[in-house]
Amino acid sequence: MFWRKRRIALALGGGGARGLAHIGVLKVLKREKIPINLIVGTSIGALVGGAYASGSSPEELQRKVEAYLHSPDFRDSAIKAFGVAHARGERGLAQKIQAHLKNYFYLIQAMFKPGILSNEDFQKTIDYFIPDIRIEETLIPFRAVATDLVSGQQITFSRGSIRQAVMASCAVPGAFAPLKEGEKLLSDGGITCLVPSSVARQEGADIVISVAVDRCMVNPPELRNVVDIYYRVSEIMGERLKGYELDQADVVILPEVGDLHWSDFSQALSLIDEGERAAAEKLNEIRRNLSGLRKWFRF
Repeated sequence: MFWRKRRIALALGGGGARGLAHIGVLKVLKREKIPINLIVGTSIGALVGGAYASGSSPEELQRKVEAYLHSPDFRDSAIKAFGVAHARGERGLAQKIQAHLKNYFYLIQAMFKPGILSNEDFQKTIDYFIPDIRIEETLIPFRAVATDLVSGQQITFSRGSIRQAVMASCAVPGAFAPLKEGEKLLSDGGITCLVPSSVARQEGADIVISVAVDRCMVNPPELRNVVDIYYRVSEIMGERLKGYELDQADVVILPEVGDLHWSDFSQALSLIDEGERAAAEKLNEIRRNLSGLRKWFRF
């Protein structure tokens, strides 16, 4: 009889701050001793997945997130200011005026720069979470997904600097300038692959556990201007792309992340807790999938 080692892949989707829920998912999988033989990440999924694949435990990642969000580097960063400007919830008149002015400032910047936030600050954030190693050296095989804006092609990183791969995968269009690599201009993997289930399949995974953390798509408020319409079109396209990718997963974990803006890190700990809850809810389904082909595979 033919035997081979079964490959179980974890596909972590993009969603900015909402992707902190991935840490909670990893906590549950580790605690329950669910074997993971491959991690594929898009955007924040590449950041969290790359850190875990490199040897950081979920608990260590949570501690680093808490420390980073309380650090002067983050408090004084443009990312923090951008998140505050887009934060939901009740705000006083002064806060609303301040947020409006910040949004206007960022909109003006966007007319003259390829990215409105500093790539230098962005690189420091990546370096804080990701070690200076090559992808080939990770403890768990790892892939990061980005998009080449020149060719329009999806790019999967399987070798080279993990920091550069993660930074390319996380380069949110408009917020951060794309990374130049030869003839390529590399940007967020979520443009072409919001949840990288298909990449996990292409890499030979037998079972794919996918985690989606994008914003919930709800009926929009009045579409009053070009910006409103552009965002709505992007939401619709993203939802269609996500559906295609999730159809290729064996288990789908959907933490309830609401409609937080990608840059709003104010709910970090709640998001991690929600990731734990959502993963725990899917444990029976995960175990059924792991045992379903046991007679054909050897762990």
